[in-house]
Amino acid sequence: MAGVQPSSFGATSYAAPGKAQRTFAAEMEDLSALLGVITALTVGVVSPGPSFVMVARTAVSSSRSEGVAAAIGMGAGGVVFAVAALLGLQGLLLAVPSLYLVLKVLGGLYLGYLGIRIWLSARQPLPVVGLASGRTTKLKSLVLGFTTQVSNPKTAIVYASVFAAFMPATQSLTFDLVLVALVFTIEASWYAVVALALSSERPRVAYLRYKAWVDRIAGGVMVVLGLKLAASAYRA
Repeated sequence: MAGVQPSSFGATSYAAPGKAQRTFAAEMEDLSALLGVITALTVGVVSPGPSFVMVARTAVSSSRSEGVAAAIGMGAGGVVFAVAALLGLQGLLLAVPSLYLVLKVLGGLYLGYLGIRIWLSARQPLPVVGLASGRTTKLKSLVLGFTTQVSNPKTAIVYASVFAAFMPATQSLTFDLVLVALVFTIEASWYAVVALALSSERPRVAYLRYKAWVDRIAGGVMVVLGLKLAASAYRA
């Protein structure tokens, strides 16, 4: 019978057809929004950048587990950006442009610092990681992945823009939690795939053979990206 729904206690309650239709429409709107956000963020995540360089080098130079730990750090950084976007970070940065410029400069300097560290380690032999230090190195990789991810404020703007473009007019707490979980899954899964692929035997053998050149190229790319980010603050 139309408009009749069983309650959680087995009794029968009556719901207005209009309310049921509005609920269905809201669910379809939420699903459409989630699909839009997932598609847009996936395209952005797979685009090469500082995060890709960092996870790739960690995977080939350290171990598979450390590469995956860095990937989890990237996912955690994505969660920070997602929560910030939901809380209205874009509006804050637009209201206080100087804050955005400062974040650009600091993020660029941090990426440049990481690039210089990689460059200087080009001639250094890889450290032998023992069982006792395994947990420590994984934690360091996770923190490195997280800090690399959150060092770029442009990513925060990308998240805010994507959310603004696809978010429904109203959303529930459940929707927000699902969205944040999906963000973590997209970020961590992609970089985990990168880590698993590049930590296999053939890429690692190639890296060990050409370590000096690979580290210099990776470090140079990080420095260039950092300088580009910092310079964009002065062009704004």
